[in-house]
Order: sequence, then structure tokens, then C-alpha cells
Amino acid sequence: MRCALIIAYNGTNFLGSQSQKESKNTVLGALDLALKKINIQTKIVASGRTDRGVHATGQVCHIDVPQYWSDITKLEHALQKVLPTSILIKKIKVVDDTFHARYSAKKRVYRYIIKVGKSNPFEDDFITFIDEIDLFEVQKKIKLFYGTFDFKFFMKSGSDIKSTTRVIYRAFAYKHKDFIVLNFEANGFLRTQIRLMVGALLSLNKDEILDQLECRVKHKIKPAKSNGLYLSKIKY
Repeated sequence: MRCALIIAYNGTNFLGSQSQKESKNTVLGALDLALKKINIQTKIVASGRTDRGVHATGQVCHIDVPQYWSDITKLEHALQKVLPTSILIKKIKVVDDTFHARYSAKKRVYRYIIKVGKSNPFEDDFITFIDEIDLFEVQKKIKLFYGTFDFKFFMKSGSDIKSTTRVIYRAFAYKHKDFIVLNFEANGFLRTQIRLMVGALLSLNKDEILDQLECRVKHKIKPAKSNGLYLSKIKY
């Protein structure tokens, strides 16, 4: 029986989401350990990976479980009981055996949260603090990312992928209370792509961003911190 898990997690103390041979301190490592505690041996497939310190409010994974776990509510309660408090099972649902958390996904939505001012110990793990921001300028520049581009200049080196072209369906910025929220929706993202795009929005002008998008000039960009980034939703 194949199940889709919609999970949220605080990525602060995890070394990313993907399982690693040298460390169990990952989101999927913790989920795998919890499943084994309730006698479920299965491969966990996530919609995509998040880097160290990145959070999620709507990550999706699929697992195959024995039929005796057909009571999904019971499975959810049993699994949540043995998971660390930094991981929340938002929902478990039975899906078709052909469902694949990664390859069935059509769109991925991320949000990046910024706040102007001095950091504090109650928010620092979840928000990127900066000294100042021109929201109007950011709102104009973020629209440059709409469309299909080769994002090879917005990618961390060392990635082993076939294509660096991605489609950005939506990219916008808005203010919510004291926070500036940057929203990106695409068919997929490259490694560190969003953090580099945010870094570009905060440090480059319009022409420099276009240089990068059109692969003419690669400007020096410092990736935005991981703590402000959230995987918000996977659309199927």
C-alpha cells in the first residue's frame, strides 16, 4: 500500500533532508528511524531535497507500507509519537501505486522570509534579518525571473544534473506584517538556486540580474542564508 506523507519540519538542526551514509541527522534519516520503530521497512522518496537549515511546511514523501496499516489515522498517530518534535506529520493519504513523490510533481513552491532589523534568539532560526530593503525595487526585479531560463549561473557548483533549464511560473514579493515574503513557483529548482536568486535580488541591479539570466556575465553573489527558506507546497 503506497502512502503519501505531507510533512513540515524545522530544518535548523538537520544536515539537510536527504539521507546520508555518514549521518542519520537528516530529515529522511529521522523519518526512516521512526518508521523502523513501528516495524515498517521501506524506501522513503521525497519530492526533492532541502539543504542544511532549510525548513518545510509542505514537503511530500511516499512510502510503501504493509496492508495492516490501512487505518491511516492509526499510522499517523503511531509515527508522530516516535518522530522528533522538529518533524510534523500534517497528513497521510493512500495513493495509487504509480504515484511518485518526485517524478509526479508538476510544480514546487518556495517562500523566503526576510525581516528588517536586529536579529533575536526567538526568530533567528526562521527568518533572515537584514539592515534595509527597498521592497518596491525588489518587486520590480523579482518579475525578471518569470519564464524559462538556463539557470546555470544560479546554481551551486558540483551538481550532477542533465539540464540547468527551469521554468519559473510565478515570482513575487509582498509584505506581511513585519515580514517581507518572496514567493517562487517553478517546475523545479537547482541546488541553492533560490538562495542565489534572493542574493541577487538583494545585491544586484536589474541589468546585472539579466546578465546572469541570459548567461552573459556571472556576477559575484553571496547566497542568502538558509534559515529564511521554506519549501511551502508541492503541486501534483
